Amino acid sequence: MTHDHDLVLRPTAAQTEAALNPPAGRTGGDLVVETLAALGATTVFGLPGQHALGLFDALRRSDLRYVGLRVENNAGFAADAYGRITGEAAPLLLSTGPGALTSLPALQEAAAASAPVLAICSQVPTPGLGGGRHGYLHELPDQAASFRGVVKSVHTVRAASQIPSAIEAAWKSALSAPHGPVWVEIPQDVLLAGTAIPVVTGGDAFPEELAPRPELTALAAHLLSTAVRPAIIAGGGVVRADASGKLRQLAQTLRAPVVTTPGGKGAFPWNHPLSLRSWLEDRHTTDLLEDADVLLVVGSGLGELSSNYHTFRPRGRVVQIEADLGKLESNHPALGIHADARLALQALLETVSERQDPTAAERVAALLAKVADRLAAQDLTLEQDVLASVRRALPADSPSFWDMTVLAYWAWSAFDASGPNLMHSAQGAGGLGYGFPAALGAAVADPTRPVLAVSGDGGALYSIAELATARQHDLDVTWLIVDDGGYGILREYMTDAFGETTATELTRPDFVALAESFGVPGVRTSPEALEADLAAALGSPGPSVVVLPAVLRMFAPTHLG
Repeated sequence: MTHDHDLVLRPTAAQTEAALNPPAGRTGGDLVVETLAALGATTVFGLPGQHALGLFDALRRSDLRYVGLRVENNAGFAADAYGRITGEAAPLLLSTGPGALTSLPALQEAAAASAPVLAICSQVPTPGLGGGRHGYLHELPDQAASFRGVVKSVHTVRAASQIPSAIEAAWKSALSAPHGPVWVEIPQDVLLAGTAIPVVTGGDAFPEELAPRPELTALAAHLLSTAVRPAIIAGGGVVRADASGKLRQLAQTLRAPVVTTPGGKGAFPWNHPLSLRSWLEDRHTTDLLEDADVLLVVGSGLGELSSNYHTFRPRGRVVQIEADLGKLESNHPALGIHADARLALQALLETVSERQDPTAAERVAALLAKVADRLAAQDLTLEQDVLASVRRALPADSPSFWDMTVLAYWAWSAFDASGPNLMHSAQGAGGLGYGFPAALGAAVADPTRPVLAVSGDGGALYSIAELATARQHDLDVTWLIVDDGGYGILREYMTDAFGETTATELTRPDFVALAESFGVPGVRTSPEALEADLAAALGSPGPSVVVLPAVLRMFAPTHLG
């Protein structure tokens, strides 16, 4: 008896001949780049280092495009954005010890945001593994231990024959829902040693699907179809799963208002009659969501930002669709459906009954009017004008990448992303320095449209070295730096909490002159000239910097009442 899974493809005569006569001069490093190419990779990010030189030498013999950044953490942010834009696993090549450890914050952000990053790192030579006894440069007693709590999976290689399978397993892990970063490490001697293993020509690049359990989606469909006041929270999982179209169909069928989280920006059309937009940091929105008798949460763990700083207390039934099992019902009891958002929404679409609710759009409009009235009472015209200028200057199909800065906090709530997978920020892990290097990765992924990066002056100093990367690769990124002379968010937090600040004020460079020293054009603008200056920079090919000296304030923390 023969089963389908017992069938294997027989090699052709040409494949057999090639396998019997591999090219001379290949190493373990070649097996790495051959496997990446066989899986479909075209571009890699990273930095070279002593133990990884065999890997970087092999790049010279491959067709892979290498984009080198100046700091490993920034290379990780660039790979993160490349993965978000393309939906592919973005290879990140690193060296042992300090180089590897410097990438940790970027990998934490990729994990929090479910961005597929395939980190491949060197290790000390095989004799030095496991003990820290040999005194090799960069040696750690257990390098992988530093990453196990951050990445989805760790894959270790100890012989050249293990390289293709380890990288293929890591690739599938990175692209299986929930997407995320993975870690592969290979000793220096394995990367350098010659190999007679045949050239890697094939690989299974298709991750396993995470389908919902049908009895759960049947119950969820019944609850939603018979609800009186259904509502939907759409998170980053909708964007990662490319499920925005299905979300819109379901919302319209149910006549259910939709609010998007910071990670889910653009998952639902901003100006749709059922769009609550993204005002999660607003007590009026929280009240509406709490009042829903059935609340569908798709692709969100209802964490701090998505729950109005854990003040959200749902009174109705919660249905939660989440690909990350650890986030399922982690904050609120729910009918938990462990599934990819796209597959689960499709199952609901096939099962729900159409609801009639002529007042749904009226309730949404009333809520948005309350939000507008609340902001109008806070004297925040400057902040709203600056954000509106950015929106008008940025082409509708251009992606934007936001650092942890006051304007980004505004953007989480008030910025129209204009579509799914177009607005990205560091709100997952919340580290500084994300915006500009991530924008560089996006420009590599899609050079057909300009990319915007937004930073404060404090965050900008984390990644100023990447102006050299932008110039070297002529990447079409415009970097808006809002210069308020310090860490603006922390300044507000400390003033509110303690009445005065400590360690928030910064000496900073002349950012325009600094950009020009890298060969990158820069301009100092004003709130009144911002739209025109930003549009001009975005309309000019190659990198540019726009500096806005301004002190912006946050809107009042309405989760306090």
